[in-house]
Amino acid sequence: MGNALRFLYVNCCKPSADSDSLSHHPGVSALAHDLYNFEINSQVPQGLSKHVVSSKKAQSNWYKKLSDAWRETKPPPKTPEETSRLVIQTLKRHQKADVEGLLAFYGLPLPHSLVELTSDGTPPSHQQGLKFELHTLPVDAKAVADGDTVTVYVSTTDPREASCLPRDVQNAAIQRSKARAQKNYAKADQLHKQIIDSGYRSIPVNHEEVLARKYRIRLRRNQGDRCTRKCNAIWSRGQGRTD
Repeated sequence: MGNALRFLYVNCCKPSADSDSLSHHPGVSALAHDLYNFEINSQVPQGLSKHVVSSKKAQSNWYKKLSDAWRETKPPPKTPEETSRLVIQTLKRHQKADVEGLLAFYGLPLPHSLVELTSDGTPPSHQQGLKFELHTLPVDAKAVADGDTVTVYVSTTDPREASCLPRDVQNAAIQRSKARAQKNYAKADQLHKQIIDSGYRSIPVNHEEVLARKYRIRLRRNQGDRCTRKCNAIWSRGQGRTD
């Protein structure tokens, strides 16, 4: 009887990592697999505690909620962005450090890197002529003072940036975090200079340090000041776009 029930669960209810409806992103598949394992043995994945601050009991509560939410979502999440939104929505009443730690554990996009959805749940449509889009960190208004060029930063948690992050920059960021924890600020400043010289910077966002890549972009003026005002409005929302 037990084997029969498990067979029915695996084929009918399991949030399968092998389903054709899921993407091949390892984080999406890994989370689906871990939710399935949790349904079977009530165990959360090993190593998760290194990324979050709450207890194993609390973690079990998350996975129960996520398992229920995953099963109720039709169709199930297919992309890293959809999966992140499901996690964020399901655990919205939990600590931010835990939610972001869980996302980081699976290599899923963090909240500040997600594109805002429209009222019908779809990403905003691209404007005609748009060729490239940067999901930047919040932009300081001083960065667009002349209306002609703008300095923006893109978090290295962005999949595109993560794929080309130099190893020496990553190591310098890790060593800088350790130096700051040890209050060795002279060493931390030296490492930050090394990071900046490589085209990156550690930027405080919501009381946390985010390693980000620097972009200096020239805005093309097609319609005089009206274009400049429009571009400035786009940058101020924290999503850099170029035409």
